[in-house]
Amino acid sequence: MTFTHLKTAPGQPPQTAADIADTVQVMLGRLRTGGAQTALEYARQLDGWTGEIAVPGATIEAAIARVPQDLRDHIRWAHDNISRFAAAQRATAQDMQIELRPGLIAGQRQIPVQAAGCYVPGGRYTHIASALMSISTAREAGVPDITACSPPNGAAGIPDAMLYAMHLAGATRILCIGGVQGIAAMAFGMFGAPAADILVGPGNAYVAEAKRQLFGPIGIDMFAGPTDSLILADHTADAEVVAVDLVSQAEHGANSPVWLATTDRTLADTVMSRVPELIETLPGPNRAAATRAWADLAEIVLCDTPEDMAHYADAKAPEHLQVMAQNLDWWRERLTAYGSLFLGENTTVSFGDKASGPNHVLPTSGAARYTGGLSVHKFLKTVTWQTVSDDAVADLARATAAISRAERMEGHALAADIRLDKLARPAKLTANSKG
Repeated sequence: MTFTHLKTAPGQPPQTAADIADTVQVMLGRLRTGGAQTALEYARQLDGWTGEIAVPGATIEAAIARVPQDLRDHIRWAHDNISRFAAAQRATAQDMQIELRPGLIAGQRQIPVQAAGCYVPGGRYTHIASALMSISTAREAGVPDITACSPPNGAAGIPDAMLYAMHLAGATRILCIGGVQGIAAMAFGMFGAPAADILVGPGNAYVAEAKRQLFGPIGIDMFAGPTDSLILADHTADAEVVAVDLVSQAEHGANSPVWLATTDRTLADTVMSRVPELIETLPGPNRAAATRAWADLAEIVLCDTPEDMAHYADAKAPEHLQVMAQNLDWWRERLTAYGSLFLGENTTVSFGDKASGPNHVLPTSGAARYTGGLSVHKFLKTVTWQTVSDDAVADLARATAAISRAERMEGHALAADIRLDKLARPAKLTANSKG
């Protein structure tokens, strides 16, 4: 197995993760004790927001009216895809029961959490699709109460199109607040929201750290880092399409790596020359982000065989894995570690990011080795139940008592013994009455 690195990633200076963790810990402590008033103070200090936190219905209606009809139509089209995919996932999560032995019946139920908090990032980009991905999925899972929050974009608050998407997706309430204070508002139940059972949605390093510190009593979707993408391409791929797709993902941010593994040296060389040229065509902030990502984090690897490419991909376990190569069915069956798989030249990651249907909240930083992305299953509790009739007690009690005593857990054994004794009592009474 041979890999030739044509472009290596020099990397970036270590992030000040300890500083972020300390800052978040202090903020969460203050927010836990100070409640909504402290959250308001942070909103004013960090976001410059002095308006209402809970967005009034009239404000939402006015914002929707300002969204151009064609954009509303496109958002609704994407929402339909995302909701239909989530509904199909929900249909796969079934209640069931089985009679394991005569009289021993066990089963499972799929129960939605009662309250979800969906964080929708703001900042440099207006993440309309992220609102659809998290809120729609919670709604299709059957969560009865969904709080959505997003930071204000200046004095205007949450952008109109974002408010439309959050409302369309089914948010019970919308909070105009971001960062650690937004996460705390949903986690601790502020501004009319119940305390969330689970927190989902992407965000910056402070948001991710807040979710990490709150995890335990509160569920989260995953520990998320910067987005990452890998393309696998052979001689049939269009080098220009490959280059454009790499640039589209580098645009996410300076800390968002993009990788290419290919069996074709000519394609690799063409891509390496085209990507910097394409980056120069982006708007200023996007160009700066993509330039850093390409210079510091991008890799291009030349492989001998498709199997070598697949091995490289499984080792990377990327968030997004895109295949532009022959024999797509083989790739779909062979690849094992990715957040979401995009098969064929037509299937750009950008489609998945915005509108195609499967969720774009996905595992990053190699976490795809052990988990998938956000789905209705994250909002469901698979709980089990069991019941035992008289017909099943004897064998079950004998096995339980024997195993318990082998484990030196006498109390467990006694709990089994007493049921054996009770089962035998009617027979003893009957025998005594005959005597």
